[in-house]
Amino acid sequence: MAILPRQKIQDYYTQYKSIPITFHKEIIQVTGLQAKRVILKCASDFFPCVIYSTSFEEAKIVASNKSGLIEKLRDTSNSVSIKFCFRTAGSGEEVAFLVAARVAGFAPYDTGADMSMFTLQFSQRPPDDLIEIVGRVIEANKSFTKRKDERITITPETLRKLHFTTKEPGVTIEGVPRRCILRDISFTGARLIMLGISKFLINKPITIKFDFDEPDENYSIEGKVIGAEKVVDRNDMVVLNMVYNDPVPMSYKIRLSDYLNSVRTDLRTNRPASAGESASPPADPSVPAG
Repeated sequence: MAILPRQKIQDYYTQYKSIPITFHKEIIQVTGLQAKRVILKCASDFFPCVIYSTSFEEAKIVASNKSGLIEKLRDTSNSVSIKFCFRTAGSGEEVAFLVAARVAGFAPYDTGADMSMFTLQFSQRPPDDLIEIVGRVIEANKSFTKRKDERITITPETLRKLHFTTKEPGVTIEGVPRRCILRDISFTGARLIMLGISKFLINKPITIKFDFDEPDENYSIEGKVIGAEKVVDRNDMVVLNMVYNDPVPMSYKIRLSDYLNSVRTDLRTNRPASAGESASPPADPSVPAG
């Protein structure tokens, strides 16, 4: 499955190999993890398990104490393999692979429950597919922290690269649908141009709906209007500054992270920018800077 350049995958492995991700509901969704198809192999036997977390060095799983796994580990000197299974967004292709590991230890998972959490230390570097899937999530979280206020001006080129399906997202303010044009976005907010009067829009609750393709995604992000300015020579129009409420969808973070890193890579390699492409596209002269 791996579609990133090998150097990028190597960078993920070098920089993030000890950082785990926990497979809560949203991470399962954005990674395409097929949780019911994750299984532990010990000798010739297979044991159902739940994947709790993974890094590039180890994974944690939860399994039943009554499955016979603990007894089997004694016979195999704690040697196991864990089968991962993911579904690729867009194509729907399934990717499955085994990672050899050694059980480093286990402990009761929940008081009163007949389950234990097992720590599996990988015996070798995991496949590139796992490094790519997990690496993108870790990188997106790091980008969110370090570059949260970096704005992406919306131009035809950025619309194409981000795979927006429209420049006019669905917006509601205090539950009332409004038409607008997207000016720029960041990890933590957006700026919109619309008809309106500033003083009536400040501090109002706002919801913005984004639609993307490759892969197809749509979701609504709630927030608040924290600023509003008049458009030059248009007293009937305003630029709204929206800040998102927490938590920001993980898939949105990944999409912006991928875009910002692709622009940074292009600049680092001095690749000539295509028409309309820029790391910091020029602002609309009809809209005041803010």
